[in-house]
Amino acid sequence: MLSEQSAATVRATLPAVGGAIGVITERFYDRLFAAHPELLRDLFNRGNQAAGTQRQALAGSIAAFATYLVEHPDERPDAMLARVAHKHASLGVAPGQYETVREHLFAAIAEVLGDAATAEVAAAWDEVYWLMANALIAIEARLYAERGIAAGAAAWREWEVVERVEETPDVATFRLRPADGAPAPAFRPGQYVSVQVRLPDGARQIRQYSLSGAPGAGVRQISVKRVRAARAAGAGGDSGVRTTGPRRDSGVRDAEYGAATAEYAPDGEVSTHLHAHIREGDRLRLSAPYGDLVLDGRTGGATDTTPLLLASAGIGVTPMIAMLEHLAGTGHPAPVTVVHADRSPADHALRADHLAYTGKLPDAAAHFWYEHPEPGHPADRTGRVDLAGVEVAPGTRAYLCGPVPFMKAVRGRLIAKGVAPADIHYEVFGPDLWRASPMSSGPVGEATTSSTVTGSSEA
Repeated sequence: MLSEQSAATVRATLPAVGGAIGVITERFYDRLFAAHPELLRDLFNRGNQAAGTQRQALAGSIAAFATYLVEHPDERPDAMLARVAHKHASLGVAPGQYETVREHLFAAIAEVLGDAATAEVAAAWDEVYWLMANALIAIEARLYAERGIAAGAAAWREWEVVERVEETPDVATFRLRPADGAPAPAFRPGQYVSVQVRLPDGARQIRQYSLSGAPGAGVRQISVKRVRAARAAGAGGDSGVRTTGPRRDSGVRDAEYGAATAEYAPDGEVSTHLHAHIREGDRLRLSAPYGDLVLDGRTGGATDTTPLLLASAGIGVTPMIAMLEHLAGTGHPAPVTVVHADRSPADHALRADHLAYTGKLPDAAAHFWYEHPEPGHPADRTGRVDLAGVEVAPGTRAYLCGPVPFMKAVRGRLIAKGVAPADIHYEVFGPDLWRASPMSSGPVGEATTSSTVTGSSEA
């Protein structure tokens, strides 16, 4: 791992580098895109770049990795790296691109730190960078090999839309099959695919969408929420979980827009394109399935005794539906608690599936909270999620997906109810600002970061 000499230098300079990391990443991206405009056009998420959220996530991930190395010199945060590697592999990131990133990152460091960026300091941080980069390259190579594909253009495959279903006014499900007639690749419930579309300006933008159906069928499906222009909800917005005080917004807006800090979030480029232009018979370019927020390999089947809790808000429901369908199909006998928050029943995408799959399980209960419920909806299920009255079985393993404040609050409630932190797993749509700071309360081991250099998301 990190050499003793470099560890001492990194430890001594971490406050200075950490204090300037926001400026460093800003200069880095400016340099990178000036030298390689095609990366912003065809690889990086232009929406996240414009909002500044990806810059925050990259800054946090670098600082968090360096902090971990100096605090745990004989270890490596493999859980954190695995999630980043899954996201990179879904984009077709190739080993040579890490050298390109290093060139412009270290030029930015030298520019910002000035005389403080001595040869010794540069060498120490170069060691940190390559420890992280080489680990990612190795994990990504394994992920590609497991799928029988290569990085770059070979990572993409043509799929045909065989059906489009309007789930809500803003959510459409696209059912797809491989255009070449070959079998669809296997996946695990909770995983996602990257979708690449050609936009009117010629850019080939990429976003990730969870697979919203269980494995097994020859057809795959994604459920896409159209992101509409709005003032962005900040990362510190409402959690969607009831604590004290008056009821406020359910927090679903954060699920739609990530945790953007820009004052204004434009229409999502890719989601808008899919809703406006993609119909039955059209083709899309998809990656193989990736993602590590998945049901444990032992989960499911008549002999599994692990209680589960699946909590979601807004479009975060999509991976939970795939998990729930899988559990229903395999006859999971242990308790399953389903929790969901949304604006209203009409906005609750895949609501019928949510109820149907829960109903097929022998010991399951669904708890839905709505900001604007239908007449007759229980008062204690109106507004923000309140887990006080929800029974959580001992030994529960929990999966969370939704806005970061929602997940942080649910996690806190679950820990208070006796759920082990290591048994709480989460997924963030977009740059993961929960882990964007080494001072964050988000755990590295049990709930890992999805911060990436490119930061594509669902918009």
